[in-house]
Amino acid sequence: MKHFTLFLSFLFVFLISIVTYNYNPDLKSLLLQSSSLIAAQISSLSYRNITIPFITDTEQQQDSMLNTVKNTMTKTLSHAKITPHRSASRGHGDHGWLNTYHSFSFADWYNPKYNGFGALRVLNEDCVKANSGFPTHPHRDFEIFSYILSGELTHRDSMLKKGAEGGQSDRFYRMRRGDVQFTTGGTGIAHSEFNEHRSETVHFLQIWAHPWRRGLTPRYHTRHFDDADKRKGFVNILSPLKGGVDASPEQEKVAEPTLPDTIPIHADLVMAAGIIAPGNTFEWNVGAKATEASNRKVYVHVPMTKGGKARVRIDARDDAVLEEGDGAFVDGVNAGDKLSVESIGEAEAEVVVLDTA
Repeated sequence: MKHFTLFLSFLFVFLISIVTYNYNPDLKSLLLQSSSLIAAQISSLSYRNITIPFITDTEQQQDSMLNTVKNTMTKTLSHAKITPHRSASRGHGDHGWLNTYHSFSFADWYNPKYNGFGALRVLNEDCVKANSGFPTHPHRDFEIFSYILSGELTHRDSMLKKGAEGGQSDRFYRMRRGDVQFTTGGTGIAHSEFNEHRSETVHFLQIWAHPWRRGLTPRYHTRHFDDADKRKGFVNILSPLKGGVDASPEQEKVAEPTLPDTIPIHADLVMAAGIIAPGNTFEWNVGAKATEASNRKVYVHVPMTKGGKARVRIDARDDAVLEEGDGAFVDGVNAGDKLSVESIGEAEAEVVVLDTA
């Protein structure tokens, strides 16, 4: 009976530790050491006429139990569901001038499993060869943004005025690595995106989101985000328009984002990006302090920028390791939760986070 009481005490401490750990990550080292001690003590006990299914006297089973304990303890978001979306499961089209991958149903590729995620509707990873691109075409009622990974992309649209981009030139803006171009389609806008370079391919992400209401006034924004900042931690790129769904015409005109130094979007969506060196871990603060909403969704994407040498692990889970081109759906998280992204590859990993309601 004495041993059984001791066992129950160990079990109680272990369960309380898991709960405490999820709310206080600073206890990680202490609790991992405690879990190892508990497992060792439990496995050494001997009972008569008492059956405890997970207690065994073989080294293999003891190791298995200890690994389970450690894996549970190292998950900072045990309540979150993380589902990888492998690169091979994306839609793919090679059109000669365009090599494109679709994380969500797009154009001729349709998969009912991938029709969107919260406000997120399209995430295409495109490589466009020199002297080619997308001719002028219309958009309406979508928030559309391009994130340049390498090369250069020239943007023209039906709203662009001479000198509007700081004297770049008449009626175009040429984007390079680190630039993000954002368009509110609203009631209707026409634009083109061309790679006018003589020899280099442009590699970029094109992302679409559903706005919180239709019939918005078309607008566009362009902003640069330095790699140096992305190597320090996740850099916020887009955040909801501060005026929200009921923004006044004046608030629309001012276009102030919820988070400073970001591009405003007409959706409950935050976009961020980071460049994580091997062995380092970045932490994403769900909601980015732009919202207090519960039950949020986070999509994590690893662009194909390092020749297959980049890999990341999400929330310390071995079943949530992403390679280049992979993504992951993170469900059931709340504003303020901390989502860890660890770089475990041979090269630094560029990671894009899309956090939505």
